Amino acid sequence: MTTTLTAPAEDERTAAVRASLRQVDRRRSRVDRIMQGLVYVAFALAMVPLVWVSWTVVAKGIDRFDVYFLTHSMRGVFGGMDAGGIYHAIVGTVEITLGATIISVPVGIMTAIYLVEYGTGHLARWVTFFVDVMTGIPSIVAGLFAYSLFVVVFGPDVRMGLMGSVALSVLMIPVVVRSTEEMLKLVPNELREASYALGVPKWLTILKVVLRTSVAGIVTGVMLAVARVIGETAPLLVTVGVIDSINFNLFEGRMMTLPVYVYGQYSKGFATCSESAIDCIRTINFDRAWAAALTLILIVMLLNLVARLISRYFAPKLRG
Repeated sequence: MTTTLTAPAEDERTAAVRASLRQVDRRRSRVDRIMQGLVYVAFALAMVPLVWVSWTVVAKGIDRFDVYFLTHSMRGVFGGMDAGGIYHAIVGTVEITLGATIISVPVGIMTAIYLVEYGTGHLARWVTFFVDVMTGIPSIVAGLFAYSLFVVVFGPDVRMGLMGSVALSVLMIPVVVRSTEEMLKLVPNELREASYALGVPKWLTILKVVLRTSVAGIVTGVMLAVARVIGETAPLLVTVGVIDSINFNLFEGRMMTLPVYVYGQYSKGFATCSESAIDCIRTINFDRAWAAALTLILIVMLLNLVARLISRYFAPKLRG
């Protein structure tokens, strides 16, 4: 008699539980679809300016982008002449950025190693604090710092590519420190402990185990730092100046860079052409500026491709 009375009650409770679970599943499904839609909308909104900028630069810069433009400087070019190129700006950009990378990468990586592997107490906290402060330094302040540093030694009229490298390194170092620090923290402590158990000293463990494990992420962080500074204009205007000729010497004389070239050409506005001029183009300055901007974007893309290839080269070795 008890069984016949409780069985329907149990069936009702089971049905109620199942209905409640179905309602919860439907609510979760709706929330999941809504959140998925919001993610797609956010992605589309983020892609709009990227695609827009890329399309604008390519559309306006592709006409002037050719071999002549890449292999000639602006020496002897004036007015609206249909001539001139960015070879001197490419040389300056590559050399100054390379100099900044040579300065920043060792300093940034060793600082990150100190903070992760050795740093304790007040000194580590102060170093972390100053790295955070340097992350927010305006680029013009870095340029003024490098200029004042060299003026003390060489005098007020000094201009050289090394000054630009020092200014850019001030902006690069905190990015390298932060990215390297995060990569080193991702290395499992078990790897360090296993190396210590075999009698390997700490410095060799860091060199052979920790850095080798995180090298792919470190390279990516360095490339991000390079992409961060390669388009800077203000510090290079202060430290390197402007020149129309080719200068391969990083330690003497002014140098042109692509960001400064873009700024200089675009700021000139429309060229003045007389009625008798045959090879004069009123929009030549804008055309050169857009083509130089396209070149700068392609250089950044090439650097990121190199970083991907390096990461892919080291990844199989680490897995093995």
